[in-house]
Amino acid sequence: QVQLVESGGGLVQPGGSLTLSCAASGFTLDYFAIAWFRQAPGKERESVSCIDDSDAVTYYTDSAKGRFTISRDKAKNTVYLQKNSLKFEDTAVYYCAARPSSCSVWGHSYTYWGQGTQVTVSS
Repeated sequence: QVQLVESGGGLVQPGGSLTLSCAASGFTLDYFAIAWFRQAPGKERESVSCIDDSDAVTYYTDSAKGRFTISRDKAKNTVYLQKNSLKFEDTAVYYCAARPSSCSVWGHSYTYWGQGTQVTVSS
């Protein structure tokens, strides 16, 4: 069964850190670009970060630059999103998604999606 499973979400204080994981089963991530999207209550889904299949190209939305780092562990068939200096506005459900080869900010172009993991930044 082909699926992506996110984990690592939770409750964190402002300024804290979390690492989200996106583990694939049923297929290898080696040939896929993996993106992280998020959706906050009452807002549209937005692209946060992406890493292409060669790990040579990464993308970060402006709000994530300098705070988030995307990486891939091919041996574990997993992609990570390290999130530092978290802010209230980072509160959202975070989803990982996969599409062949190259990154895109357009969610509809992604083939596989995870179920999402909740991140809540609160004091």
